[in-house]
Amino acid sequence: MNNQRLDFSGGQLSRKTLAHQVEEKIIDLLMTNQMKPGDKLPPELELVEMLGVSRPVMREAISSLESLGIVKRKTRDGTYFNEKISSKPFSAMLSLMSGNIEAIIEARMTLELGLVTFAAEKISSEDLDRLQVTIQEIEESKDDDYGEHDLAFHHIIANSVANPVLQGMMDSLHLSHAKINTRIKYREKERTLEHHRAIYHALKKRNPEEAFGAMRKHLSFVRDKVLSSDEEGS
Repeated sequence: MNNQRLDFSGGQLSRKTLAHQVEEKIIDLLMTNQMKPGDKLPPELELVEMLGVSRPVMREAISSLESLGIVKRKTRDGTYFNEKISSKPFSAMLSLMSGNIEAIIEARMTLELGLVTFAAEKISSEDLDRLQVTIQEIEESKDDDYGEHDLAFHHIIANSVANPVLQGMMDSLHLSHAKINTRIKYREKERTLEHHRAIYHALKKRNPEEAFGAMRKHLSFVRDKVLSSDEEGS
């Protein structure tokens, strides 16, 4: 692989969203079969020269790809494509469209609304107990610092369906949504608690329709809050 000349077609990148364009170029190495899962990427300085960008831009792009599970860095050895990347095409797609916040939110809503209806049929009593714990942790949180417990609530529901394909897609969406949540300027803990409790009670009653309605209300609330925060910051 080290002697292979990679083809980064399209010439040098524009100054706009450089790191994002670097991500696209690196992922394209997989899409065009120039490299395979598990392959080692060229050294940082070589990539910088190939793409005509600065080292900080390259590091930002690699860090973003690492957070999405596309690549992994090994200390004193270099950066590799994840061996399991072929089973996570959704991660690559999200990286390519990571600037489209509304599309990511809509994708999450579509998946999670379907998941919660199956969860109403499959969720175990142990998972219901775990959901209750996250609700309690949100309630006891200080300074609106409950993002970790909020995400855990949704992870438990997704995992309860025991569908590896959907789980992989939800994992990718949650990673991207965790970044998006940092854009929210203020949180409403009581509303979050109200929504989570409604979802929990619907699941406990094994009622798919009620679970769907409660989750839709919650995710619509999240969508509106994220998009309004993003508009205020633009």
